[in-house]
Amino acid sequence: MQGAWYHGQQQCWVLMEETSTQHSEDEDTIPYSGPGEPLEYSGTVLWHVDLDEERRWGEMHTRQISDSERCEAKKLKTEAQHMSTEENGEVPSSPEKAQLKYGELVVLGYNGSLPYGEKGRRKTRFTLFKRAAANGVKPSTHHITKTPQASKIVADKSHHSVSYTLSRNQTVVVEYVRDEDTDMFQIGRSTEPPIDFVVIDTLPGNKTAEDCKVQQSTISRFACRIVVERNPTHTARIYAAGFDSSNNIFLGERATKWKRPDSSMDGLTTNGVLIMHPTGGFGQECKAGVWREVSVCGGIYSLRETRPNPQRGKLIDDESNVLHDGTLIDLCGATLLWRSSAGLQKTPTHKHIEELRKEINAARPQCPVGLNTLAFPTRSRTTKVTEEKERQPYVYLNCGHVHGHHLWGQKENENGDRECPMCRTVGPYVPLYMGNEPAFYVDCGPPTHAFCPCGHVCSEQTARYWAQVPLPHGVHAFHAACPFCATQLTGEQGFIKLIFQNDIGT
Repeated sequence: MQGAWYHGQQQCWVLMEETSTQHSEDEDTIPYSGPGEPLEYSGTVLWHVDLDEERRWGEMHTRQISDSERCEAKKLKTEAQHMSTEENGEVPSSPEKAQLKYGELVVLGYNGSLPYGEKGRRKTRFTLFKRAAANGVKPSTHHITKTPQASKIVADKSHHSVSYTLSRNQTVVVEYVRDEDTDMFQIGRSTEPPIDFVVIDTLPGNKTAEDCKVQQSTISRFACRIVVERNPTHTARIYAAGFDSSNNIFLGERATKWKRPDSSMDGLTTNGVLIMHPTGGFGQECKAGVWREVSVCGGIYSLRETRPNPQRGKLIDDESNVLHDGTLIDLCGATLLWRSSAGLQKTPTHKHIEELRKEINAARPQCPVGLNTLAFPTRSRTTKVTEEKERQPYVYLNCGHVHGHHLWGQKENENGDRECPMCRTVGPYVPLYMGNEPAFYVDCGPPTHAFCPCGHVCSEQTARYWAQVPLPHGVHAFHAACPFCATQLTGEQGFIKLIFQNDIGT
């Protein structure tokens, strides 16, 4: 397909030549997955691409396109694709455009992919690359005004600023200036252009597209920002709140804010941004750390009594907002895991996990009851029980014996418990699925354990680590959860060792 492009700051028009595929009549708006991807329609179509989020059908045209227009189309299409990838903190796949990788943010609760697919800036994993040009900012001077609207700095969209409203008649506006030594990446619920990584509230369990349509979110529209040093050692730091489309951050009169000893201002967002650094690094020996709250200026504080409590916690002088490999970031509705570039090199890959799955299946484990061969499903079939139920591995969560699907030993209770035919233990009976997100693994060990009650399978050390990590839940609660589906863990340990028929008696 060929056509003529032109693009502005966030959009482009494309004149496409004829295609043969029809589209449905009700397909008015289609989720956008990348610049330059044509909408399929019979005839020559002029269509509009929103480089932020979506694409829309446009009006029909029938004229032929000249050779010069084809040449210009190719050139502008390449520019538009490069523009989009730069704005999202990503880079084109071509070797000459390869850039330094700082690290990745991975959302807990999704086993490697969103149920409705990875679309634009809405995905489970966001990679932070070194930008072509620095876009970081740092605080400069502060001004006292009657209202933030009265400040020329706030009104000027070319300047970044943070406004602290102390009263109706007094506002402190801190001006931020360009920092050529840092790159800035912003995370939040908003789909506006300043947000690089769009996150939504995470619901527990295996999810469908309908489950992801949250009616009321507790995640801030501009939740936080991560600033990375462009020069070695590429230190990454996190700050609460992000700059909006006008390059401003507003802390209203009711927001928690205060004056620091050096007379500068600082504050907290409504539901706060929490971080937890693992102790001992993110590996086989790692342990859960202590949850802290990070401020707008990057200070570290003990937790408030509840997330929206107006009283801030105690300043923790000996801790910093520097992200370590394995640091957890909670936005009150979604929890993100930071994996550094160095840490990712020690993490198993999708290929490694797939090899482990094939290795288990190659051993041809059998159901002790039906004597049929069991097989773990592929990644594409891990959200629902396969139609071949007799081959799907199931486990009794109270004893760990692995079976195929059968109807033996059902109990007449509300929990749907079963009696294990091997040891007569009564308990939940659930299907097993591989934990497919490599970033959650603390080692490359074999998948020998499963989380309770969801049945996601991973290595022993990975299960032990996540079972002792208290993840924030709501505005005041914490509980351990499966990193692959966000289901709250149950049982004495939160996980169970799997016992296949070949292991019995060994």
